[in-house]
Amino acid sequence: MLSLLHHPNLVNLTGYCADGDQRLLVYEYMPLGSLEDHLHDISPSKKRLDWSTRMKIAAGAAKGLEYLHDKASPPVIYRDLKCSNILLAEGYFPKLSDFGLAKLGPVGDNTHVSTRVMGTYGYCAPEYAMTGQLTVKSDVYSFGVARPLFKDRKMFSQMADPMLQGQYPPRGLFQALAVAAMCVQEQPNMRPLIADVVTALTYLASQKFKPDTQPIQGSRLMPGTPPRTKRDRDKKLNGGNSSERDRTR
Repeated sequence: MLSLLHHPNLVNLTGYCADGDQRLLVYEYMPLGSLEDHLHDISPSKKRLDWSTRMKIAAGAAKGLEYLHDKASPPVIYRDLKCSNILLAEGYFPKLSDFGLAKLGPVGDNTHVSTRVMGTYGYCAPEYAMTGQLTVKSDVYSFGVARPLFKDRKMFSQMADPMLQGQYPPRGLFQALAVAAMCVQEQPNMRPLIADVVTALTYLASQKFKPDTQPIQGSRLMPGTPPRTKRDRDKKLNGGNSSERDRTR
């Protein structure tokens, strides 16, 4: 299947070998490894991914999915989107890899493809895991799982990866997490199309953020809603006055 798919954000298949019982596929070399290599169990000597790089990787991975869903004919459902399958070329340019579980999507009046449930535990969409009914929205769910999940606004400052060391734009973080939250909606029809995800993440990736001039120290305030006065600020930091707190109990 991969030999028929060509996009900058898909890893290139350069050749294959079939010798007796041996079957080998040869892919382009991805010198920076996988995204997972840069997010977990990182050695002290390895460079940490900054905010801008993370947004560019997320946008690029989404563009690869968009090609599979909207440009390939028939559409292709990736079925195994996870950080270890997002490989990085020079400049942290992302490419989707490992199409062993990919499946041709529904055509005509069909709304889904019925197949045996496969994939990585924790990344499978709930409707696919329960019924075996696969759609492009199943990939959208997996994409959301691969991003940090945002549920509680009160925990806003704790949702960022500690390796960012507070160097991120609060509004950008909120928007990125909101995209992820939409992707993991339980009902497939409530999830966005991957094209809409691409639009949102491309915008976030285009925003310039300079850590040296815009340090963020784990602000507890929601982006875009700074207090107007010292009294307002104190009320926000203290959870409001007593009557306001009582109303929220």
